[in-house]
Amino acid sequence: MTASADRNAASKRRIATLAFWSIAVAFVVTALKLLAWRLTGSVALYSDALESIANVVTAIAAYWAILVSHTPADEDHPFGHHKAEYFSAVLEGVLIVVAALLIIAKVWQSLSNPAPLDEPWQGLAVNTGAAVINAVWAWVLISNGRAQRSPALVADGQHVMTDVVTSAGVLIGLVAAIFTGWHLLDPLLALIVAMNILYQGWKVTSASLSGLMDRAVDIQENMRIRDVISANSKGALEVHDLKTRAAGRATFIEFHLVVNADMTVGESHVICDRIEDALKAEIPSVRVTIHVEPDDEAKLPKGTAAVPFA
Repeated sequence: MTASADRNAASKRRIATLAFWSIAVAFVVTALKLLAWRLTGSVALYSDALESIANVVTAIAAYWAILVSHTPADEDHPFGHHKAEYFSAVLEGVLIVVAALLIIAKVWQSLSNPAPLDEPWQGLAVNTGAAVINAVWAWVLISNGRAQRSPALVADGQHVMTDVVTSAGVLIGLVAAIFTGWHLLDPLLALIVAMNILYQGWKVTSASLSGLMDRAVDIQENMRIRDVISANSKGALEVHDLKTRAAGRATFIEFHLVVNADMTVGESHVICDRIEDALKAEIPSVRVTIHVEPDDEAKLPKGTAAVPFA
């Protein structure tokens, strides 16, 4: 097995392990938040718990999507299954929106009859513990998801971090409600939570849809790709029509490489191999397609600086 294959196998195991443990963490946090809601009867804590129930479903979906995305390419999917992670992220966004709508329905019932909280301090203590667990796990998911180029892990981590922010706001607001006696703060806090969840659901869904639409890599990544190609294309005359797209953790790169018309196939192949090896060393899970052309296909005048981009 090559070093690149070893890295990919290790990355697959790490991503799958994190996704699996996300399910367990989501169950624990949801149980704690439901307990906090039962102790207090707070609509705001109910909204927080409802978002965590969505976390359980999306954690399971993310685990499934990650396993599918690492399935090797086959006859029906010759480019691989990388985009499966985007479907998980879209599902997560939809479930977030559904949770927000359920919270709004609960708020509507409570606004007309706000009630004092039962055993507020016990409930807030339990909810705080759940929020701390979520904060630590969100950081683990986001940092590892970005390092492993996993949209499903990043989306899951961002959703969990949203949950943390929500919990912090709810806790501060409920403490204020306890000390002031303004029971109306409870359903109003739940409404604010719902609006924030709707916004986060829109962000997760829109980002995933961009991936499904084969969006190009960002400007910084594009410039890095151009630098690697330029530094390793000695013997070629020009590079043009560079195109990129991101599909989950995989990056697809294709471009035209112009060489002297009298260069042999073997010589041009050496240049292509050198460029591909450099890109694979720099960018994990990259797929490179190079179209070699003779010098009469160049788009820039002859005599331009070595291996320019047209």
